[in-house]
Amino acid sequence: MEYKQVLVVREDLGISEGKRAAQVAHAAVSASLEAREHHARWYKGWLREGQRKVVVRAKDLEELRALHAQAKSLKLPAALIDDAGLTEVPPGTTTSLGIGPAPEDLVDRVTRRLPLW
Repeated sequence: MEYKQVLVVREDLGISEGKRAAQVAHAAVSASLEAREHHARWYKGWLREGQRKVVVRAKDLEELRALHAQAKSLKLPAALIDDAGLTEVPPGTTTSLGIGPAPEDLVDRVTRRLPLW
């Protein structure tokens, strides 16, 4: 079985590349920790395979929340990231979403139509 993690970032925020990288990192770590706790087999398989990650775009907060709900309905590890607001966006702004690590076919059910960054 192949595993992957998909990191989704809102494109409507207009954040810098550095800020986007930080939000992707937050999403990757948070979703990974959730997977390690609740889906240890998926997490370990993903580690063995090299920790594949893909970064994609969501149009806005509404789409990001819909993706999160869809991931949760499939019982996937999924973590929404709310920014502390110390730099480019107001405190509490939801910026990104981490989905997985999980089996690729399940993650793709949620994310396959999203454009790459």
